Amino acid sequence: MTAHVTIIGAGLGGLTLARVLHVHGIAATVYEAEASPTARTQGGMLDIHDYNGQLAVRAAGLMDEFRGIILEGRQAMRALDREGNVLLDQPDDGTGGRPEVQRGELRRILLDALPDGTVRWGHRVSGVRGLGGGRHEVTFADGGTVVTGLLVGADGAWSRVRPLLSDAVPAYTGMSFVETYLFDADTRHAAAAKAVGGGSMFAIEPGRRQIAAHRESGGTLHTYVMLTKPLDWFAGIDFTDPASAATRIAREFDGWAPELTALITDSDTAPVVRPHYTLPVGHLWDRARGVTLVGDAAHLIPPNGEGANLAMLDGAELGEALAAHPDDVEAALAAYEQVMFPRSAAVGEAEADAPDNPTIEEVISFFAGADQVA
Repeated sequence: MTAHVTIIGAGLGGLTLARVLHVHGIAATVYEAEASPTARTQGGMLDIHDYNGQLAVRAAGLMDEFRGIILEGRQAMRALDREGNVLLDQPDDGTGGRPEVQRGELRRILLDALPDGTVRWGHRVSGVRGLGGGRHEVTFADGGTVVTGLLVGADGAWSRVRPLLSDAVPAYTGMSFVETYLFDADTRHAAAAKAVGGGSMFAIEPGRRQIAAHRESGGTLHTYVMLTKPLDWFAGIDFTDPASAATRIAREFDGWAPELTALITDSDTAPVVRPHYTLPVGHLWDRARGVTLVGDAAHLIPPNGEGANLAMLDGAELGEALAAHPDDVEAALAAYEQVMFPRSAAVGEAEADAPDNPTIEEVISFFAGADQVA
């Protein structure tokens, strides 16, 4: 019988793993640093693909719940130039394989599908050490410990579990997002809302600047300002002064259409900088008894629409591997890693091969073929 599984991290990958294990009658406990499910906002929109993320949802037995949180019409996609001219306008005709959902809602349906007490909130990991024989001790910031015979690191970019398997450390990619929000946009920010349209909008030009925005639920526009700058450049901006920070970021887009720069300067929230980090492409490790990784802990890449999908698929496939090898944990972990390693490497290689300075035509071609990118 598969040992009780200890999962570090209640993100989408860890929760999917816990749910698939529960479907197969395998006990698991998830330890999460956050104090509660509502301790912080859970990010924006996710497009959940029919070739990976939805496979995980199906393995978790949650397709009906998933369909209930889809935001209709959000697969619409627009590309604009810096003057606001429409270069590409794809409506959501309902045939795409990447329906959009709110990350927080997706996390909620996974949490709701787990037995009470599965997730232990407020458990920040301070250290992990091997005890031999495939057993590991996890120490928490409050001084508590837990010993486990099967440990899974689902704890993201700065995983505390990863050092058991690998010396790899995430490196800054050179690009960061600055996030802003406009609320009740159709009424209060009509020009920006019109520019974004009904789904996703990308304002592009050749070079290293881009403004992307999603129409979320309730008339909210969530903007990602993409800038290729060193970390020191962002450190020189006072983000504790929201108006000043927004003005400084918008200065990088001087000459752009006002309905586009308004996504920055008219933000209803303080702008937040999100640096992007990555692990080496093709990151892997030698099989070590009693421990493995899923999601960003295993294969961190820059945001490209695949990260959450891959994390969920990792969790689902690991859960199914453990169910298929109830008397041989090591065989299950090996089977999972043998599939996960090449899959994540292929996605990372595709990202690495993308041109650093794409032409407008290349960017439009990418967006136009988004439904077919796998």
